[in-house]
Amino acid sequence: MKFVDEVRIEVKAGDGGDGAVAFRREKFIEKGGPSGGDGGNGGSIVFEVDPQLTTLLDYRYQQHHFARAGGHGLGSDCNGAAADDLVLKVPLGTLIRDEETGELLADMSQPEQRVVVAQGGRGGLGNINFATSTRQTPRFAQDGTKGEHKHLVLELRLLADVGLLGYPNAGKSTLIARISRARPKIADYPFTTLVPNLGVVAYKDGLSFVVADIPGLIEGASEGVGLGLQFLRHVERCRVLVHLVDLSAVVEGRDPLRDFDIINKELARYSPALAAKPQVVVANKLDLPYAREALLPFVAAMKKRRVRVFPLSGATGEGVGAMLDAVAQVLYAKPEPPVKKKAVAKQKVAPRRQVKAKAQAKKPVAARKKPATKAGKRKGRA
Repeated sequence: MKFVDEVRIEVKAGDGGDGAVAFRREKFIEKGGPSGGDGGNGGSIVFEVDPQLTTLLDYRYQQHHFARAGGHGLGSDCNGAAADDLVLKVPLGTLIRDEETGELLADMSQPEQRVVVAQGGRGGLGNINFATSTRQTPRFAQDGTKGEHKHLVLELRLLADVGLLGYPNAGKSTLIARISRARPKIADYPFTTLVPNLGVVAYKDGLSFVVADIPGLIEGASEGVGLGLQFLRHVERCRVLVHLVDLSAVVEGRDPLRDFDIINKELARYSPALAAKPQVVVANKLDLPYAREALLPFVAAMKKRRVRVFPLSGATGEGVGAMLDAVAQVLYAKPEPPVKKKAVAKQKVAPRRQVKAKAQAKKPVAARKKPATKAGKRKGRA
């Protein structure tokens, strides 16, 4: 199946039905009054996640999607039929944007998620709704509203925990085939991988994570050289990047350290947030003798940058376990608990009455004033 990760489509929600102008006409009933029914609501455009889909190929050939309009109101108090919503299925991880404004309308990142992107029109009211005591025969009704009309851009971003990066023919496809059940095309020439591949890695203790293998990057990819950066969107959701460095490139006159810097430079040009993600650096193709000779200089140079290198051979499986342990350590690392501040014991402030009572208790008996008696007051007045 052809892999398509970006399409442009046109959607149009259904218009609402018009209200009816009708009057009741029955035998032996004079002046039956208005009986026009309401129009039905138009169908909306609804996007729904389908876990079975992995591409937007269907929308490459069918680019126009229109929901049905609501039925018009009828006489005898009959309302028009409401139209059904038009449900469009998309793969998990699809972004829906407005092509004109660039606004993100929905991020379909949850299974069975449903989002209304274009709202259907509302049905108009029939003349029965406008009858009053002073206007008993209204000869008008309300028209239905128009459904929303939009031009959309659907962009698929694969949901993966780990992304594999590196130069073309660095061994990414061989590695994902080694650690998962994915079976991508593997050959001894560059740009073997033309579309991203996904694989599920069964780790220890029942844990697992999803790995995405994207086509190789080269110098000038941000300017469209090679396959460009069109597939980097698929690793923007990844929590950790595995950067594969081809040690056998020394035979072709390339420096592994320079290759490492070029890939990071292209990542920074595409997205600074992507370049800032944690990386596990892997020195690949140790099964080749000249690659082992280039390992020590590369490890020494990366050690000066305080970056740990994991030697690995995707062909033989050497070093794969240590690499997976490093990836799992980043994925399942528990956040450090916040440091609790020591509570400072507050001194209890005694009420003023208690302070005064203690101060009087400390004074000598002679210093205490005796309260004057009523008799003494009378003698003084005499």
